[in-house]
Amino acid sequence: MDEITDFDALRRAMAENSERPEGPARNARAEQLLVEAERLNVPLAVIEALGHQLKVYNYSSEKDRMFVPFARLLRMWDERPADFDEYEAHSLHWVFKWVSAGMLDQPHIPLASVEKWLGEMEHRYRLAGHSERAVRSAEFSVAAHVGDLPRAERAYAAWLAADRDRMADCHACELHGQGAWQVERGRDEEALRLWGPVLEGEYSCAHEPHTVLASSLVPLLRLGRVDEARAHHLRGFRLVRPMESMRGAYADHVEFCALTGNEARGLELLAERPAYFTDTGHPRSRLDFLAVVALLMDRLSALGLGEQRVPGPAERSWSARELGAHARAEALELAARFDGRNGTSHIGDRARARMAQEPLVERLPLGVRRTRPAPVAAPAAAGTGDRPEPPDQADLPALIAEARRLAETLRPGALEAWAAVARAAEGTELEPRARAEVVDHEAMARGPEGLALFERAARLYAEAGDPGEALAARARGAYVRALTGDVDAALSAVAGPYDEVLALYAEDATGVRQTASVVMSRARILMRRVHEEVPEAGGPAVGARGPRADAREVLAEAGRAVREVLALVEGRTGDDVRTAARSAEARAMLAELAGHSGQEPEAVRLLRRAAAEYVAAGLPWYALEHEVGAATLAHRLGDLAGAEQALRSALEHGGPYVEPAGRAQLNLQLAELIGGRGEAGEAAEHALEAAHWADEAGESATLGAWARHQLGGLLLRQERYAEAAEVLESALPDLSEETHGDGAVVQTLWWLGDCLGELGEHREAAERRLRAADIARHWPEQQDHATLAHLAAESLSNAGLLEEADRAYARAGELWRTLGNPLFLVRSIRARAWLALRGEDGERGARELMADAVHACEEALHGAADPAARDRLVAELGNTHSQFGDLLARGAAEAAEAAEGAEGAEGSATAGGAEGEAIEAALTQLDRAAELFGTLGAEGLHSRTGAELAAAGLEADLGRPAAAAARARGVLAAYEGADAADGTVRARRAEAERLLRPARPGA
Repeated sequence: MDEITDFDALRRAMAENSERPEGPARNARAEQLLVEAERLNVPLAVIEALGHQLKVYNYSSEKDRMFVPFARLLRMWDERPADFDEYEAHSLHWVFKWVSAGMLDQPHIPLASVEKWLGEMEHRYRLAGHSERAVRSAEFSVAAHVGDLPRAERAYAAWLAADRDRMADCHACELHGQGAWQVERGRDEEALRLWGPVLEGEYSCAHEPHTVLASSLVPLLRLGRVDEARAHHLRGFRLVRPMESMRGAYADHVEFCALTGNEARGLELLAERPAYFTDTGHPRSRLDFLAVVALLMDRLSALGLGEQRVPGPAERSWSARELGAHARAEALELAARFDGRNGTSHIGDRARARMAQEPLVERLPLGVRRTRPAPVAAPAAAGTGDRPEPPDQADLPALIAEARRLAETLRPGALEAWAAVARAAEGTELEPRARAEVVDHEAMARGPEGLALFERAARLYAEAGDPGEALAARARGAYVRALTGDVDAALSAVAGPYDEVLALYAEDATGVRQTASVVMSRARILMRRVHEEVPEAGGPAVGARGPRADAREVLAEAGRAVREVLALVEGRTGDDVRTAARSAEARAMLAELAGHSGQEPEAVRLLRRAAAEYVAAGLPWYALEHEVGAATLAHRLGDLAGAEQALRSALEHGGPYVEPAGRAQLNLQLAELIGGRGEAGEAAEHALEAAHWADEAGESATLGAWARHQLGGLLLRQERYAEAAEVLESALPDLSEETHGDGAVVQTLWWLGDCLGELGEHREAAERRLRAADIARHWPEQQDHATLAHLAAESLSNAGLLEEADRAYARAGELWRTLGNPLFLVRSIRARAWLALRGEDGERGARELMADAVHACEEALHGAADPAARDRLVAELGNTHSQFGDLLARGAAEAAEAAEGAEGAEGSATAGGAEGEAIEAALTQLDRAAELFGTLGAEGLHSRTGAELAAAGLEADLGRPAAAAARARGVLAAYEGADAADGTVRARRAEAERLLRPARPGA
């Protein structure tokens, strides 16, 4: 660390410290700098060091320490005001506001002292000639804090009525305070209206829009504007995260998580800031934080997660229930201290209301990775084991009736309902029909292990006088045998029931339902043969048993069996759900057969019809599989609209019944299709849902990472850079080259670099782009490697890392040269020239590089044969000459400025001569640029006139108004009859007119 030997060194050190992250280290450095300032024996140095110390304390968790340096500053002002320059005098009065607010937030400072300080502030502001706006704002804060509504309303009105002057808070901070008051008065819409200019970027400061974004979360949720709330959370938390002093805003984000079903993310936020539990320098924000911790822990306990381990104060391990009780007690104790000081219950009432809130949204997916908290299993009661208590036998008739209703209508849960009947009937003799149904459904539940049970069920059905259902049970057993792979045995087993049921049906001894059940079982078995012995369309004619010549006959036999089902049930379904389901299933089978035969469009049609029949029968969950199949086939056929329609239907009809992983897949497929046709907004909604359901399925690191990758890209396309960055950063730890492919990793880093660049985080953008380039350098195709190296160089340049940027541009240039891309080669060299002008090489190195760019472009132009390629190169060469001229002119101006006052009259004259030579050289470059652009005709018009106007400006600088006017008139002539609505035309004409004014008589 450099030794502080003079005032300038002290100022540089304070500026460097101001750029450090908020926190104790920065505060400690400010204290050291005050000691160094005192050694200089310069009163203003001490004043500035005290002001710096006060500022870093205010923007930290140690706000309570700012009173001492302020008291010393105030004493110095009272004793020797002449020691303060204009800026420090202004700053002293400015921080009166910080100190008044700081006193209010410290419950050990008596209210009388706060009121006395408010009067002191008013007196001093009046003496200094300042408006009372800042004073009334401070008075409003006191009244609102203690809950004195009438005084607060009066002060609020006086605050807004007073004139704004240099002592007023910035627009952004004022609007935040005004909006917060509207929220407290129950006027959420008005608050959001007031906050609009801050949220839209019209006003900002060190803490805005950070606090407005945080304060807007709950009002937006209350108004049902959940998409905006989500966006504000992702955008706002990104701003708040690195700032230690923003515990109150951080608490708002934790509260948002607790009220939107994002308890897991709330725990992650707590884990990021363990010091927030214990930092005591700002009691008011600690109260806010502890209140929302209690709220979050109550939510976890309500979800059955009270015993889960959670992050808390570092001295011990905490369960959610324990931390909730601790945080509540601490918050209420702090609130009591404030209320005791204030003589009201206002702070305690607000804290209790905040902790008692109920969720405002049951589920609000955020898109960022989360791990769903797992309930802690409650210990089993003694003697009960793992099995639930059996139902009361008195309920047995009701259980049977419910099980039959579910089975008859093919509802989910039928198997479980019959299992409940079996448990309830233990020790009781059921009548044969019910016994048959219990055994039949147990057989279905057990699959291949239940083969013997199907035969037993058949005997019981026969005993109950239902021979048709007995045959259906035997046929179901045969189909289960086919599922084990023994299709021939299954066909033999179903042959008897098939012949017998048809005979019974012909004699009206059984109904359509039972007959269809047997016929369908036979068709299913034959479809199993298709699966095993017929390849997919376009595949080799090889089955499980080797080459087959009769695949066509296998398909035909299955087709005849399926059509037999349709012939039996069509027109006879009525209100019978089971029979209607047979028809739908048969359509789906025909679709599968069409696919095997290479008739994919017909397969899509049949699948969609099958799905529609299931929906019409009230069985939408069965439609899901067929809609997804139709979507897959349609996509393969290039029918993207048809694929999208099928996926939408799948989500609509089957979404509530599909497992979370399936819902994630459906939403992700839709996101990709919709995003592919340019609808990034709707596609992002589906990608968001996909990420949520992947997390629910426990697939955050696989499917969830891919969904977040897609979501981040879609948000970027909408220019929602902060949200996209949060999502992409959340995806990166889980994305791997092995699971997702190196292309996905590179694309995510690329997108993230774009977001960070737009957010002004250039060093971080460079890091991501360099990581992506490092992966891409191993790819056979080097276009992406070159582009990423070029982008990384841009980020390094924007971050002020000139040497690193130059190396990156040089590397990109080598790649562009290897790839045969002269346009970007020239651009990389030009960029290096501008870097050189900012660096140690100065104008000489910059000139050499820009000359290299001209040479590279001319060389490429010489070898270009394609007319379109030649035009692009001509335009690039024109741009290079134009930038060369700009660089020379700028370098000359900077050199002249540096020389001004640093040399005698003779040196100044020499510098002036050099400047003139440089400008003449710049004019030569601009003339060459205009000439080149002129060869492009209308396509080069705007570029040509831009070069002419730049040259005209230089002519004027050289004291040649006639030459400047001639060029300006040439520009106006070029635009005679041009479209006046064109913004560039208007701008060029206006600039030309401006250059002509001094040349006109009487001007």
